[in-house]
Amino acid sequence: MTPVYLDYNATTPLDPAVVEAMLPILQENFGNPSSGHAHGRAAHEAVGRGRAQVSQLLGCQPDEVIFTGGGTEASNHALKGAVFARLRGIFGRWARGAHIVTCAVEHPATLQPCEFLKRLGCQVTVVPVDRHGKVDPNDVRKAMTRSTTVVSIMHANNEVGTIEPIRAVADIAHSYGALMHTDAAQSLGKIAVDVNDLGVDLLTVAGHKLYAPKGIGVLYVRRGVKLEPFIHGAGHESGRRAGTENVPYIVALGVACELARQGLPAAAEKLRLLRDRLWQRLQAALGDRIVLNGHPVERLPNTLNVNLVGEYGAEVLDRTSEVAASTGSACHAGHVTLSPVLKAMGVAPALGRGAVRLSVGRFSTEDEIDRAAAALLRTLGGLA
Repeated sequence: MTPVYLDYNATTPLDPAVVEAMLPILQENFGNPSSGHAHGRAAHEAVGRGRAQVSQLLGCQPDEVIFTGGGTEASNHALKGAVFARLRGIFGRWARGAHIVTCAVEHPATLQPCEFLKRLGCQVTVVPVDRHGKVDPNDVRKAMTRSTTVVSIMHANNEVGTIEPIRAVADIAHSYGALMHTDAAQSLGKIAVDVNDLGVDLLTVAGHKLYAPKGIGVLYVRRGVKLEPFIHGAGHESGRRAGTENVPYIVALGVACELARQGLPAAAEKLRLLRDRLWQRLQAALGDRIVLNGHPVERLPNTLNVNLVGEYGAEVLDRTSEVAASTGSACHAGHVTLSPVLKAMGVAPALGRGAVRLSVGRFSTEDEIDRAAAALLRTLGGLA
């Protein structure tokens, strides 16, 4: 029997409607969107539809949607583009004089660009999180300076699901004249994500977390925000990202966003019920042998990250072939060492080594949840 898939935070399967929408582009409408003939016009119109569908989900204007090669590229563009735009024309100074504020539980797609910019002379301040993985806006305020260029705090954590107070942080950033970026790769499609409600200037989208293919993403850029282009060349994507558009994947992401928009908020409630069903079954059998990671309420409705006391999470999953899940961040699956996110939250290494992330999704069922719980409990000796 196929293992129960509980790794939706790592990646999602393609929705059948997404695949169906891609096929005509792959098979027939293959034109270059920049070409003036009929084939090119068809491709250009397809890109426009995709851009409009993304903008409707985000609550922004279509011309504020910049297609990228994925979420990592989008976050890189937000940070590097903001810093380099600020320093454009200052010969020889590189990134000196710029300042970034971020937090300790960010995805490497944010932390690593910060480290790169730090090597160029940019100042970087990493604010802490509490035991639930949540940022205190007052810590952001204390970190701000007159040189702060951009504040980057993720909307929801990919490992424990904790939702951050983005609006409060954005208000602080703007009061200092800084830009606000958030990585919404994990939250989009699971909870409401509206750029105006959040107050952000830049926002990251990853298609493969949203039932679209890997290799497509979006950077939302608020009108008036100046960024240095991420890829220099021709004038694609409003001059911000050169290169012929990936039309099939843009169409796919557009349809994925349309499905997400139509599904909310009912989809969030379904995910929450499945997540809680799994938690209740495990907790009822294991008692104090299982400990929740992340905020008990303010977290993604699909994410259950737990410490299995006295166990190694990776070993538990290795022994439970009926379940496909992760021991932490998907980018670091398989490591026995304590997750940097759990470390930043103050989780003791002896406890955090037993962490397992179980994330449900659109195609999860109650039967799968029950089978997964039973399989994990057999491995852990939690069944009579």
